[in-house]
Amino acid sequence: MVNNAATVGRSGVHDYVLVRASAIILALYTFYLTGFFVTTSDVTFEIWQAFFGNFATKVFTILALISLLVHAWIGVWQVLSDYIKPALLRGGLQFIFSVLLLVYLAAGLLTVWGV
Repeated sequence: MVNNAATVGRSGVHDYVLVRASAIILALYTFYLTGFFVTTSDVTFEIWQAFFGNFATKVFTILALISLLVHAWIGVWQVLSDYIKPALLRGGLQFIFSVLLLVYLAAGLLTVWGV
């Protein structure tokens, strides 16, 4: 077994499962939102706020947000690993993307639980 410091304990199978699971969650969330728009004839602010005020919608939205961030992180990591060869530049870009994804997570949590 060859250890690679860039993988941080992850394996290709682990990434494969995470990407597929996150894609399924995102697809289900898309169907959930589509169902809301199909069944709601007039979307007003009050209806939209009530929809996102529902506990199940909040939990599903957070799950979808986390799935999106996991999906994005693995994709960015793979692209940077494949195309950015200088280790310092790749590490710097990975750090920037990691911080950006954490900011997105914080903003998403504040937005969803602030409703």
